[in-house]
Amino acid sequence: MKELWTEKYRPSNIDTYVFRDDKQKQQVKGWVADGSLPHLLFSGAPGTGKTTLAKVLLNELDVNDMDILEINASNENNVDTIRNKITNFSSTMPFGDLKYVLLDEADYITPNGQAALRGVMEMYHTSCRFILTCNYPQRVIPALHSRCQGFHIEKLDIQEFTARLATICIEEGVEIDLETLDTYVQASYPDLRKSINLVQQNVMDGVLQKPQEGDSSTSDWMLTAIEQFKSGDYKGARTLICSQARPEEYEDVYKFMYRNLGLWGDSDIQQDQAVVIIRNGMAKSSLCADPEINMAATLIELQINSQ
Repeated sequence: MKELWTEKYRPSNIDTYVFRDDKQKQQVKGWVADGSLPHLLFSGAPGTGKTTLAKVLLNELDVNDMDILEINASNENNVDTIRNKITNFSSTMPFGDLKYVLLDEADYITPNGQAALRGVMEMYHTSCRFILTCNYPQRVIPALHSRCQGFHIEKLDIQEFTARLATICIEEGVEIDLETLDTYVQASYPDLRKSINLVQQNVMDGVLQKPQEGDSSTSDWMLTAIEQFKSGDYKGARTLICSQARPEEYEDVYKFMYRNLGLWGDSDIQQDQAVVIIRNGMAKSSLCADPEINMAATLIELQINSQ
């Protein structure tokens, strides 16, 4: 069976994990040196390495697998999960020094569930520690914030992001064209996990294919849109985005517009004007009766600005 690159190249220790700065690396090393972890709340965008860092820490501390409970809170997020599954695990003696509960996507836990979790964290803090990860820390109640040490994981620098993808391709013996690789980066940055998956899905006969040449069933529609923008087919890209983007993805589309200012002009003036257009489009999106039309209008303004 073909091995997933996201798992094959997942960092397993502190030295292979890519930190944004040395200060955060030293902080993490300090936790390991102490031999135990405080309650932790990792926040950051999807695919930036929150869960990976949690697993790196547990691996560095050599925690017994029987002392780890991992729960995806986007699937199990109600009070019953807290009262039954987590409480039962936390209340028994650990095999080692401490037990650890890894709660992925804790921002999806219901308010009542979060309130119940607060009580469990207090009651069993001497024998069990909690690692929470979230994309939206504002959705986590203040009572949990106050009980956890916060740790925000910044997105990788885009050059480092691209270099990581290129390194994986070289390790796999994949022939890459830098322009094609850049298209995948533009479509998925800062979600490294998504980018690695997209690249793996579109490798054929040892060559990274251009989006339109890859398997359409596994290609991301944004890849095709970027190729159309690059070729000057603004209308085609706009039509594709508006027909394929789901309402919950609109915010990501506006972020894509901002991250790729080079598509809307080469000069500083054009790019500054593009920022204003995107900002106004985002502001109108929440107020517009039809946000899809608003998004299309924003893309048209960007096209005019780039000419």
